[in-house]
Amino acid sequence: MTQTQQAPTTSRLFESARLGGLELPSRLVMAPLTRNRAGADGVPGELMATYYAQRASAGLIIAEGTTPNAVGQTYPHIPGIHSPAQIAGWRRVTEAVRAAGGRMFLQLQHGGRVGHPDTSGHVPLAPSAVRFPEPLHTPGGLREAVPPREMTAQDIGATIADFADAARNAVEAGFAGVEVHSANGHLLHQFLSRNTNRRTDEWGGSVEGRIRFTAEVVRAVAGAIGAERVGVRISPGLTVNGIEEGDTEEIYPALLKALADLGPAYLHQVYADPDQPRFTEIRRAWPGTLIANPALSREEVAADGGRRRGEQLLAAGADLVALGRGFLANPDFVERLRAGAPLNEVRPEFLMYVQGAEGYTDYPVLER
Repeated sequence: MTQTQQAPTTSRLFESARLGGLELPSRLVMAPLTRNRAGADGVPGELMATYYAQRASAGLIIAEGTTPNAVGQTYPHIPGIHSPAQIAGWRRVTEAVRAAGGRMFLQLQHGGRVGHPDTSGHVPLAPSAVRFPEPLHTPGGLREAVPPREMTAQDIGATIADFADAARNAVEAGFAGVEVHSANGHLLHQFLSRNTNRRTDEWGGSVEGRIRFTAEVVRAVAGAIGAERVGVRISPGLTVNGIEEGDTEEIYPALLKALADLGPAYLHQVYADPDQPRFTEIRRAWPGTLIANPALSREEVAADGGRRRGEQLLAAGADLVALGRGFLANPDFVERLRAGAPLNEVRPEFLMYVQGAEGYTDYPVLER
């Protein structure tokens, strides 16, 4: 089914914008969306190249969370960017997107405790040995999480270096830049949060200690490929994946100050709400480009794909708007929004933990 046809209107969402060294044809960003379509070895194949090329009309594509090392893998069929084969696979994707007129960043995502030996072959690493509270998807089905191993100072240094190497690999694979994932309960967010970071050394305890890992990862990545190629994703107050930050209002002002001093290309706020003080405070504190990703109800997605909320965020001070579900089901999402055309509905049974083209590359485009 599709939504009702709407009359086309003008909107700031369709204005061009600049991001670092990139000229974007619109302010609509395709948010990073986990789809579990890589090979068992984390190598992107032709199906992923087709999927992203179909969506190349986005102002910017931020490709799905991709692991910088083997131990950081979250779920089966998650892509990596730490082997020659993975680099080559991603190069096929970026070439297809570039040929279709698009631009891509790659999100670098280390799962931390959100991982399982049955998937990665490794005991997960985390700030502290605090077990993930829910079963995890593995190649053999749902399994209870195992206690992660608390990272040593050597592990921390090696992981920071892995992020920098992954950023270099991403540029080699043809990406315009990378997004460091410090959100949604993954490793960097685990360092930020009191319930998952129980350390008493320089990587924990105080706010300054808990923000240090994210800041050092961003510093290393910026040093590897240039700050203008680096974005950072945050999710203040989000409790997904068992996270309880504990002192959100103290963490993020300090983190934003530390990140601003490094000069990345953008900050990407998850579940940004223009009606809440937190968004206003982040916009006031952040001196550079701000990408806002709104939390949308099913009704809002069905009504207009998030267009109204996106326009509200731009009016409230966001520079770019990242939308997800609309891009999932509509390869030509930007064109549909611009024309006021009906939207395809997402088929949720094909979102994650499945393989194949169904519910991935087979959504129809508008008839010309």
